[in-house]
Amino acid sequence: MSTATIPEAELVEKVVAGARVSDAEAMALYQLPLNELGALADHRRNLAKAASYGGNGERVVTYIVDRNVNYTNVCNVYCKFCAFYRTERDEDHYVLTHEQLAEKLSELSAIGGVQVLLQGGHHPKLGISHYLEMLTFIRENFPHINIHGFSPPEFHHFSQVFEMPVLEVLRRFKDAGLGSIPGGGGEILVDRVRNRISPLKANSDQWLGVMEAAHGLGLHSSATMMFGHVETLEERVEHLRRLRELQDRTHGFTAFICWTFQPENTVLKAEPVGSSEYLRMQALSRIYLDNIDNLQSSWVTQGPKIGQIALRYGANDFGSVMMEENVVSKAGTSFRLQAEEIERLITEAGYEARRRNTWYELEPEAQIV
Repeated sequence: MSTATIPEAELVEKVVAGARVSDAEAMALYQLPLNELGALADHRRNLAKAASYGGNGERVVTYIVDRNVNYTNVCNVYCKFCAFYRTERDEDHYVLTHEQLAEKLSELSAIGGVQVLLQGGHHPKLGISHYLEMLTFIRENFPHINIHGFSPPEFHHFSQVFEMPVLEVLRRFKDAGLGSIPGGGGEILVDRVRNRISPLKANSDQWLGVMEAAHGLGLHSSATMMFGHVETLEERVEHLRRLRELQDRTHGFTAFICWTFQPENTVLKAEPVGSSEYLRMQALSRIYLDNIDNLQSSWVTQGPKIGQIALRYGANDFGSVMMEENVVSKAGTSFRLQAEEIERLITEAGYEARRRNTWYELEPEAQIV
């Protein structure tokens, strides 16, 4: 992928005009000084959001009040980058009961929460009835909370365990109360990488296939990228290209979130990449993913200050208050923010802080509780 023939001034002009960039042009943009790349990403953010929220989209930074609930930590894919999973032989393995779910969601409701991020390990023994009953229980007892649940690798796993096509699993889960799908398990959508870090998990085509099927049923989703381990820059760009191509077909991705690999307590060892590399990749993603309107700042892995800085590097959303987070924290990184802290960080950065729902619609103005 040659970048030598691309004049920098011409490329910058193309980005400023809002035009789509190629893979080779993305590679060239990556070489720009970080502040220049950030300024271009900020410009593209403003272009993407200018017409949103009554024409005030450039000034608004959103966030959501939700809770990350891991319904089980039992998993049989043993990803090398994960410190969260347990086997059924481990003393600390669990599957949440309905009573435990109700307690967590009652706490979420008490602070004005509107979404539960429901994810778990690939449990080899739970049947479809377990999941449908869990979804129905949440829908009937907490109808105001959207169920943003189950990543594409989980659905691929369900298809195998239930001996049922992915599309049928998705349809039944939607009928039981599933509202949208998180983009977890994307890592890098290149099989050379996936075969090294998570060989038993869904491959690239399977991950994308679940998302395409979900979008076809009207289930929107986010998209993610975890980088900074064994992948090359070219493979990061290939990951972005595959997301952009799917979005061209389905328009089902509501947002993109990228974060850096957290190596502590994991089998996969890699030199941690720094905040500047995170900002560089987020900025490049904003420019390249011209058909995904929303980019989340990843303060969960980078910390609040870098999360705030990321608002000038293409991000327009501050993610979630995340009452509970169990996966990244097991790998050695643990940041927590309450709603008032998120709003302060957004305001200090010069933006208007607004709560949103899963679909990036603004919630009514409400007093922080």
